Amino acid sequence: MSIRERLSGNEASAIAMKQINPDVVAAFPITPSTEIPQYFSTFVSNGTVDTEFVAVESEHSAMSACIGAEAAGARAMTATSSNGLSLMWEMIYIASSTRLPIVMSLVNRAVSGPLNIHNDHSDAMGVRDAGWIMLFSENNQEAYDNLIMAHRIAEHKDVLLPLMVCQDGFITSHSIENIELLEDEKVKEFVGKYTPEHYLLNRDEPIAVGPMDLQAYLFEHKFAQAQAMRNAKKVILDVAADFEKMTGRKYSFFEEYKLDDAELVLVCMNSTAGTSKVVVDELRERGIKAGLLKIRVYRPFPAEEIAKALSNAKAIAVLDKADSLNAVGGALFSDVTSAMFVNNINIPTVNYIYGIGGRDTTTKDIHSVYSDLQEIVNTNKVNNPYRYLGVRGNN
Repeated sequence: MSIRERLSGNEASAIAMKQINPDVVAAFPITPSTEIPQYFSTFVSNGTVDTEFVAVESEHSAMSACIGAEAAGARAMTATSSNGLSLMWEMIYIASSTRLPIVMSLVNRAVSGPLNIHNDHSDAMGVRDAGWIMLFSENNQEAYDNLIMAHRIAEHKDVLLPLMVCQDGFITSHSIENIELLEDEKVKEFVGKYTPEHYLLNRDEPIAVGPMDLQAYLFEHKFAQAQAMRNAKKVILDVAADFEKMTGRKYSFFEEYKLDDAELVLVCMNSTAGTSKVVVDELRERGIKAGLLKIRVYRPFPAEEIAKALSNAKAIAVLDKADSLNAVGGALFSDVTSAMFVNNINIPTVNYIYGIGGRDTTTKDIHSVYSDLQEIVNTNKVNNPYRYLGVRGNN
């Protein structure tokens, strides 16, 4: 029987970590993720978990410690945000290329400069091609559930890749919502014991981790890493199916909200989906066939499945909470349009950069996007696919 609670996203994440009881947690405080290791450290100090908590001097050291622990055969976790992730950048790539299934809570925040402590997705987008599995969370419940599923995905023998669970800084990390927790024993049974096949402390199999890897082998190793990311798609669905059997909560690569007959479709990630669902409901009451595709799994990117889900739309808007600063839209827009092109689907699609630095995105803003889509359908014309939502001076 589930346990009903009222928790912030950070508290829910810390409780998930407590129930997982990893061998090692290494972390350095940075807003707005600081509360996760802070809450978890209380579980360590009061003996609720037997985790080795490493209070490091920087985020670079936090990821380095996780890499060392995981390479030695331990299950390791961490949490960070924004510039903390940037400081980890070197080690982020090493974690994935050495196939270490570390799990990280990434509480999304704008990357400096100028300094901003509020939410956008520039931190996650900065490492989107670093070889980490990336799950996004609309609300506190999803942040908790994604963490419970994370180790089963990352540690699968066909995957062995690190995984980050993203949630929006302050919007979900510090907001209190109703949530259903699992019993500790159920989580323990579901996650299982970490039994790596190869690890440094195995005296029966001496190995090296992260050695020199030149022309003769690196290409093949990178190919294997890419294949592991492709393998992750099936594993993600298999783990989600087991999770649904246990909880009744269904997860997939994405959520299709009133998408079956939708003509005007918005694509987004994380907490913006909640605001967008309200607008979809309001438009449906007026007889407008609006729908939403909420991306949960961003890496591996489920291109074929997304293209199929969008194939019946008449106009599509992709919302990016980070600008690629490439003059041709954001990363999610590029991935979605690439998926559609490769799968021979040609539907008018526009991009909106929005919410930078925590700029509020209201139902009025989302209504304006759907109005723009209706105009595209009426005129069969896209004047400019690269747009900005809610920025002053953009006429």
